[in-house]
Amino acid sequence: MFQKRAIVATVAARPLELLDSNPPEIDLYIARPEDMEIDPAVEWSMVEDRSGFYEADKHTLVALQRMMREPFPLAEHLVFAQPTIAAPTYVVEKPKRDLSSVMRTNEYATTENVDILNHWPAKPSSDMDASQLAALRRILTKRLAVIQGPPGTGKTYVSEQAIRIMLANGRPDDPPIIIACQTNHAVDQLLRKVAEFEKDFVRLGGRSKDKEVIKKRTLYEVKMLTSNERPAGSLLGSARKRMQDLEKEIKVLLSPLKPEKNPLDFAMLKDFDLLTPKQADSLAAGASRWVQDKCSNLKEAKSSPFNVWLGKMLVSVPPKQQSEEFGFDFEEQDLTFENVKELEAETMAKDDEDFETLRGEHISLADNFTCRKVTGMTEAKVQDALRQQDMWKIPEVIRGEVYRRLQSQAKTHILTVFREKAKLFNEQATKRQIGQWEHDDIVLKQQKVIGMTTTGFSKYRGLLASLQPRVILIEEAAETLEAPITVACLPSLEHLILVGDHKQLRPHCHVKAHEDSPFFLNVSLFERLVNNDVEYNTLAKQRRMIPEIRRILYPIYGELIQDHASVRDPERRPDVPGMGGVNSFFFTHQWPEQRDDQMSSVNPDEAEMIMGFVEYLMVNGVQARDITILTFYNGQRKRILSLVRDNQRSERNIEMVFRLSSRNNHGKIGFLSIDNRVCVALSRAQCGFYIFGNAMLLYNEKYKTWLDVINIMAGKKRKSERPKHEPSRLNDKLPILCKDHDRQNLIGEAADWQTLSSSGGCDLKCDGTLACGHECVLNCHPYEHDMITCHQPCGKKLPCGHGTCEGDCGTVCSCKICSKGRGLGRITDVSHGDQAVDGDGRLSRTTSETSSSWHSFAVEEPGRYATAAAALPSSRRGSPQKQSPAKSEPKATKENLLVDFADDGTSQVLGGRSVPGSTVKGAAGGGGYKVPVMQVKSGHSSEKSLLDEESDG
Repeated sequence: MFQKRAIVATVAARPLELLDSNPPEIDLYIARPEDMEIDPAVEWSMVEDRSGFYEADKHTLVALQRMMREPFPLAEHLVFAQPTIAAPTYVVEKPKRDLSSVMRTNEYATTENVDILNHWPAKPSSDMDASQLAALRRILTKRLAVIQGPPGTGKTYVSEQAIRIMLANGRPDDPPIIIACQTNHAVDQLLRKVAEFEKDFVRLGGRSKDKEVIKKRTLYEVKMLTSNERPAGSLLGSARKRMQDLEKEIKVLLSPLKPEKNPLDFAMLKDFDLLTPKQADSLAAGASRWVQDKCSNLKEAKSSPFNVWLGKMLVSVPPKQQSEEFGFDFEEQDLTFENVKELEAETMAKDDEDFETLRGEHISLADNFTCRKVTGMTEAKVQDALRQQDMWKIPEVIRGEVYRRLQSQAKTHILTVFREKAKLFNEQATKRQIGQWEHDDIVLKQQKVIGMTTTGFSKYRGLLASLQPRVILIEEAAETLEAPITVACLPSLEHLILVGDHKQLRPHCHVKAHEDSPFFLNVSLFERLVNNDVEYNTLAKQRRMIPEIRRILYPIYGELIQDHASVRDPERRPDVPGMGGVNSFFFTHQWPEQRDDQMSSVNPDEAEMIMGFVEYLMVNGVQARDITILTFYNGQRKRILSLVRDNQRSERNIEMVFRLSSRNNHGKIGFLSIDNRVCVALSRAQCGFYIFGNAMLLYNEKYKTWLDVINIMAGKKRKSERPKHEPSRLNDKLPILCKDHDRQNLIGEAADWQTLSSSGGCDLKCDGTLACGHECVLNCHPYEHDMITCHQPCGKKLPCGHGTCEGDCGTVCSCKICSKGRGLGRITDVSHGDQAVDGDGRLSRTTSETSSSWHSFAVEEPGRYATAAAALPSSRRGSPQKQSPAKSEPKATKENLLVDFADDGTSQVLGGRSVPGSTVKGAAGGGGYKVPVMQVKSGHSSEKSLLDEESDG
């Protein structure tokens, strides 16, 4: 593959504006100065390793090299798996602790001045359950504490309480506690908890998305708030000054290669000793005489004598790489690109967030001009020609090759000097880093807690070692490769806490061949310790899933986890609206899947089915932010996103719609065969969990976990079923229930959603009574009647005596004759009797709370719906009996009217048909998605899908 040589480089930056250019550009970093190249004429082929990103592992590998020359604390447990663990040295020396920040004194135990090694409180009063208290005791009393936390059992909460106690019992001169997590999100989540009881903490490295709390505590921001006084003898100032000088020198050095409209400068060639003074003088003098004799352009001769000396032999050098036009637009960014951005956020980001572009001046390089190669011209002839002191005596046929030789020698000379200066620059950059860390060390020693990612720990290991920390807590330890945790074992370490769950996500190896046999690099240090019977505790009570969902995890955890009382409380975990108590379900199908251009699985039929289900849930009162759609495949993810237009992260995951594998010809299930991934997918939801996929494909002895999961969902009862045995939750028809008519509908395909009322109920008539007294003419709907504006004829007597009101029931009565109408409330319900009148003469409804957590139903946003209803032309709201035949079918009556409710309360009519009847003033989920204004003639309805497109989650 390599014709001559290969250079190893890393991506230093990838500015988005350069990636969008044609051709795209990236910035490469070449670590060794002797490998650097500056010749614009040399063409390189880039071989990209897409299986891994070196920058993410570089710091860890360097740290492992340093560890070879350092003591390795806890090696007896981490390397040799010694199962019995002693207490930390600093705890043995002073074992008494104040536990009152977490526990309360009672008749059985005191929580102040407790000897935690010998007299741990027997029955303390605490908000923590027994398993959490046992885990807390292990964290505080063991030099290596391994805590397994199954889904929803409170791993982060236990870590938070342990840190709280440590800080409450710390001394002013104690080194900071170090917290490291696998992901930026987990670091921010834990630090946000710490911020509630400790203000002196710092977030190291990375891009924190928490702008309210954590962003203000990054090292960069904290340094801005403290004194910039440098420590005595700091290397920072002198190193920066020398680097600035070297930048200027390098710029001057490369100036002969800057893009311009002239060939090489002959004076520069003389300075480089490539031309003798006599040769340079003869070149300039001869060019001047030639111009005078031929009456040529004097300016051209002065700019460079080579213009005259070479004449037409001189040709411009075009750019090496031309723009690429293939006749189609670039596709949307792939998941790989998103992964790269996240890696950069965790590993390469600078504290000031400026990691998209490199600092410093950008210097472009170009050959500008050259000469065509002359066939048959030997090196000896060119060398012999350059011995001639009068350049004008060199034959014209050789001059092109002479120029090419001078150009090549000039670039060689520049490269040699450039590499020397680059080496000096790198040395000064190292000194600047040391000087920067000298300043950072002062700031960090004033902190009580320092948080970062595990990769960030490797990156800042030298800085952290200077703090001599003795306590290090690693969350998500079971998801982290063994090497980054090993690197965390600094010589000063006395107390290591590992929190995670090896049953959930495993570490990810960039090279798949390194997973499992024979290398097993995807087995974390956490899992290896548990497998070798090193002491550990397991949290037992889960506070996330309702029992109906938790039971699905039995094949993975068995009886290990139990339900906390909170998940059995219907007030905290209500049934999913519109599902009739069916809070978990496996919708099985055999719709064939496809492959996108990235060879990822896509199933359009399934995507449409899922979107219909999401619409139905939202119309029945489920907030969009409480729904998470999870899929294993990037192709299906993009397909669903193109329908839902929502990529908002949900922390609550009240309803989980989970997309599995579909029908394929080879009978393989890919990622679904990995139990750790399955565990994560099955354990995210709180109140509702719905699986869409091919159960027949998964029901196979080869996939033991799925076999057991499907048996459970199909209604197979265990001997000790807790909660009570649930009926079958697996079918090729999804059951939904109309709460008003107690009528079940079975949905077998996406088209079946269209047979329901677009209001989210069933296909029967409502037959209820509006607050104004008129009969509701809509189809069945799950929301209250006070959310509907009546458009039936008013008919009430006008106060002026000029007959009855001819307007709609939901508008203010007015007299066309005397224009003396006063606002008369049409809604006679007592709780809404005092209706305000808005600026458009519409009745507006005051905000009220509803008792049901599922039926907030946009009550907080009545203004936007009133405004939207007011946007309708009055001719479209009138009684059909009052309209003339010519106006009974206006030209605009093509489709149902669709109104877009924006976040600011304004509305936009998107098009459609209008018929009189009733208008829905509110809808589930709040603002930002599109709903039809359903206007109905007496006796029949004209409605379409309630949710056309969700836009803001």
